[in-house]
Amino acid sequence: MYKHIVKQGETIFSIAMDYRISVQALLNANHLTIFSRLVPGQAIMIPHLPAKGSIPYTIHISVGRRQLTLKKKGNIVHTYPIGVGKIVTATPVGDFIIVNRQPNPGGPFGAMWLSLSKIHYGIHGTNNPSSIGKYVSKGCIRMHNKDVLQLASMVPNGTEVFIRP
Repeated sequence: MYKHIVKQGETIFSIAMDYRISVQALLNANHLTIFSRLVPGQAIMIPHLPAKGSIPYTIHISVGRRQLTLKKKGNIVHTYPIGVGKIVTATPVGDFIIVNRQPNPGGPFGAMWLSLSKIHYGIHGTNNPSSIGKYVSKGCIRMHNKDVLQLASMVPNGTEVFIRP
């Protein structure tokens, strides 16, 4: 099971939303009740994801370079151009994981949506390929459809995603 470390201000409800699981499943996996208080630094087990470090792939995103790098056991496998968030809707910086995926999500999200462990954010394709390489999104990471399909075919849910400025 994946271990999430509680950050300041997080609750059982916010963690459940970020990992797209039910509050009850989170409570059960951690032997907690709805009245349990979380403290920063506390470990919370996420039942539907593999343990940290058990997946050989990692994704490294440079917002400034507008580039996504896929690594396997620390070695670069592929580098992709991406579109990122505008100044007012910046791409969040931090450490996340892929929690689920949706092929052909519709609308502007292209051929694939990979949800990050931060609600409302993901790595996805686009119906506007000219936006790749620019600061244009509402915080998500946009990729060419062929690129996001290739990436999704290689990385499982639970893959760590490191987003840096």
